[in-house]
Amino acid sequence: MKILVAVKRVVDYAVKVRVKPDRTGVETANVKMSMNPFCEIAVEEALRLREAGAAAEVVAATIGPAQSADTLRTALAMGADRAVHVLHDSPDPARPLLPLSVAKILRAVALQEKPGLVILGKQAIDDDCNQTGQMLAGLLQWPQGTFASKVVLDKEKQKATVDREVDGGIETICLDLPAVITTDLRLNQPRYATLPNIMKAKSKVIKKVTPEELNVDIRSDMEVIQVTEPPKRKAGVILSSVDELLDKLKNEAHVL
Repeated sequence: MKILVAVKRVVDYAVKVRVKPDRTGVETANVKMSMNPFCEIAVEEALRLREAGAAAEVVAATIGPAQSADTLRTALAMGADRAVHVLHDSPDPARPLLPLSVAKILRAVALQEKPGLVILGKQAIDDDCNQTGQMLAGLLQWPQGTFASKVVLDKEKQKATVDREVDGGIETICLDLPAVITTDLRLNQPRYATLPNIMKAKSKVIKKVTPEELNVDIRSDMEVIQVTEPPKRKAGVILSSVDELLDKLKNEAHVL
């Protein structure tokens, strides 16, 4: 069985995000970029399933400009067998690539690759949409298991058992393959790419295609008007008594 893993290039989680002076988006020039943390978890889970004998091949896929190849090289260095790079560089920052367009592209890639399982991070830390996996499952008409904290594959029965985190605890569902799974934080701890694997990744195949070659229309129906920083929090105050605290909670915060 083949596993397709979608990965995304985002601003590194440790970098302080800055809004551009013209408020068209966040600053990405001369900023450290890396693989979305939830995508790292997706790659790790696919590799573990392959190592357990549940899959024969792991294919990483990404959508983005030429620099996104670095993210695919990271996935290949972690252990993915090969990669697919859908080249797209949005000329208008006000009309970014939306989750529905991403899902349409991934659907086209999935129809070409014919995987038994597609794994994605539950969301990207740049837009926090948490929509692509669900939309992809809908477009493919495949069952979906979102927010997975545990995944078990049964090759003989062609089923996947997924533990997913919900408000009330853990929900366990059984999916017929092929299926779409999105990963939560507690699914696993991603491995670090070793130096030998980083060197091997340079010789692994990255197939390059365009949305046009996949016959996907990626016109955006949404326009970003402006991006602004959140208001700065007021400095805290030290109160001298419980009575003063109660007074502020009642008369200023209006929570009592």
